[in-house]
Amino acid sequence: MDLPSDTRSPKNPGLATDSVPLVVDLDGTLLRSDALLESLFAAARAHPLAMLGVPLWLVQGRAQLKRKLAKLSHIDATTLPLDADLLDYLREQKRQGRRLILASGADALIAEAVAQHCGIFDSVMASDGVINLTAARKRDRLVAEFGERGYDYVGNSAQDLPIWAAARYGLLVDPSTALTAAAQSVTPIERVFPRNHPYFATYVSAVRVQHWLKNLLLLVPILFAHSLYNPSMLANALIGALCFCLAASGVYLLNDLLDLGADRVHPHKKQRALASGQLPIQHALVLLPGLWLGAVLLAVRLPGPFLGTLGLYVVLMLAYSMRLKDIAIIDALVLAMGYSLRILAGAVAVGIAVSPWLLVCSSAMFFGLALLKRYAELVALRPGLGADSRVRAYSTADSAIVAALGGAAGCIAVALLALYPIIEPSKHDRWPLWLVCGFILFWVGHMWLMAHRGAIRDDPVAFAVRDPVSRLFGLLTVIILLVTT
Repeated sequence: MDLPSDTRSPKNPGLATDSVPLVVDLDGTLLRSDALLESLFAAARAHPLAMLGVPLWLVQGRAQLKRKLAKLSHIDATTLPLDADLLDYLREQKRQGRRLILASGADALIAEAVAQHCGIFDSVMASDGVINLTAARKRDRLVAEFGERGYDYVGNSAQDLPIWAAARYGLLVDPSTALTAAAQSVTPIERVFPRNHPYFATYVSAVRVQHWLKNLLLLVPILFAHSLYNPSMLANALIGALCFCLAASGVYLLNDLLDLGADRVHPHKKQRALASGQLPIQHALVLLPGLWLGAVLLAVRLPGPFLGTLGLYVVLMLAYSMRLKDIAIIDALVLAMGYSLRILAGAVAVGIAVSPWLLVCSSAMFFGLALLKRYAELVALRPGLGADSRVRAYSTADSAIVAALGGAAGCIAVALLALYPIIEPSKHDRWPLWLVCGFILFWVGHMWLMAHRGAIRDDPVAFAVRDPVSRLFGLLTVIILLVTT
């Protein structure tokens, strides 16, 4: 049974004037994350080719692996998610004159940076590239320094049991029932620090369920082919859309893992589940392959080329996450290609040919939307960053040219769509489609106006879902297309 957070051993006289040092673990204890995983993804983001050396470093030992990744990652300790309740407790102990020791299996480069940021630790013990300071090794180091039962220890995992066994008192952070029982069997428990576990909504937010609406683009080919009411085609298109939902969610998770450092200094993205520490990295590492495996298992039910199209989308988005999003204009082109691939995948899923005209038109529209997203970010961050600051590959001074290119792309897309029934007069009635073009043109102008006013702070599609004007014109467009079909 978990102990309440204020539980104290009856043998403990209290820690207010305690001369016994309090030793604190880092990973999963003071830090609501894992320093090794943090450094792994930060290093992969900064030096992707260097990750080819990870197997060799691991063969040389975990301490060597941690040191190599710590040197490559350059993690900003001031942005790491710390346990606020534990940190407040430690600060109170420090004010009362107690000696605090940070003892971690994390590399010393990271542990010392965290200790310096906190400003309360008297000394740091950590892995040094040779010795991996965990479990029995950490216990031996503490016993040699303070003697048997000469320290109290704050930890969070089964690896800490040998350390608690040699400690005077144990303090537990977010323990399971089994861990609490095991810790109580080796040492008196001074205190337990509970944590809020991730809610279902946390996982929903992390996989960006609100962005799944984008995958309805797979229905566009059967809509334009007047086959929306064909049951088998509709079923295949919906299965394909679900495949893209799962695959895209996996990409979002990986992107957030690679962008942890950047997200934590962003005024809005720092609230994301991974960046804030609400969702442990380990949970994301289980979710990510599960999402991709689910996408593959569904995709094999569709025509063979569909899986190849889905794979191409994932590879393209991985390239975007790793490097391409840092190249101006290229980033917007890649995002536009990702959207157009959805339309192509919808055609492949149902076995019909998609008009090249439609792909060109959609690519222009999505290129404009991608630039709209960048423009919205520049406008939203300009007050805090200044006129000459940068957001990825763009300077806030670039906002005018970004707006010009994006607005022009949107207008070109509408013009191409308006020409479609003239080029293919036998496939579509002109007036309904031209009315839709008018709606889209109004919506494009409305979205750019909202971005200019600073109303769009995240993805434009997510904003459109919440925006009453966008929902109204979107509903009218859908009704016209359905009736025409």
